[in-house]
Amino acid sequence: MPPLDVQTLTEEIKEKSQFIHAILSEASKVVVGQKILLERLLMALLCEGHVLLEGLPGLAKTLTIKTLADVIHAEFQRIQFTPDLLPADLVGTMIFNQKTGDFTPKKGPIFTNLVLADEINRAPAKVQSALLEAMGEHQVTIGETTYSMEDLFIVLATQNPIEQEGTYPLPEAQLDRFLFKIRVGYPNLVEEKDILNRMSGVELPRAAKICHPATILEARKACSQIYMDEKLKDYILSVVFATRFPEKYHLSALKSQIQVGASPRATLALAKASRAHAFIHQRGFVTPEDVKSIAYDVLRHRILVSFEAEADGIDSEGIVKKILEHIEVP
Repeated sequence: MPPLDVQTLTEEIKEKSQFIHAILSEASKVVVGQKILLERLLMALLCEGHVLLEGLPGLAKTLTIKTLADVIHAEFQRIQFTPDLLPADLVGTMIFNQKTGDFTPKKGPIFTNLVLADEINRAPAKVQSALLEAMGEHQVTIGETTYSMEDLFIVLATQNPIEQEGTYPLPEAQLDRFLFKIRVGYPNLVEEKDILNRMSGVELPRAAKICHPATILEARKACSQIYMDEKLKDYILSVVFATRFPEKYHLSALKSQIQVGASPRATLALAKASRAHAFIHQRGFVTPEDVKSIAYDVLRHRILVSFEAEADGIDSEGIVKKILEHIEVP
């Protein structure tokens, strides 16, 4: 694509991405800090992807998601995952109507725009597989009928990294369905003082509805048109392939540390998320920095480390770091 086209595209993207700054600004009236988290959630909406949030209790995960739903005028449902949850509690069931003698469907809470699956790893496998269908196929089956999800539909799941009693670890197939796995950390001292001041008032801050789901759906089209050079596509492929065949990229030390590398879904996720990152930073083209900045969130849950690596205290993030440091940037 000639440079002029990229320049024109950038001007278009600047215009079409104005609402992103407005959303972040409005959400920050309620949520202190967590700018990266808010940006990643917006990127997930632009990519039609799902997000797994890992963090300790009380770090405003639910507040952030609910605030984002408020700001974009989207429907929001929070589902508390528990060991006794049934698939029907999630997707709905067939109800017998005594007057007509027919069964009619009663749709579950998953039929919304933003679903917060709280403590997803507390639910048994049957519930997780029901959620997997909605996430992967954008549809669910109630009785013998299949129902499509909303056009704007993403799952935001949370899991607690420390309490492992009574949990059902998410299978690799389900982890791979998540576009991002984001680790949510503590606020710094200044941010926590701001939280203290805001939340101790008589009236809690509220965000206004300043955007509509249709705006997000329009932005998805613009996002998919963002220019990505062939060299950058090769760079993405090299990063993903280095997780599968590290010895081919002169990273032989990683071979014994990686049990399973990233899937082709990771390649697509890196490309999509890089474009979304360029979009929210008002650019009509993707840079290597776009790829590197989202690589950890895209890959950390898609690389399965070996027992040997775990024993040495090496996690998937350390592996991604080594790969990004070693693979030559175009």
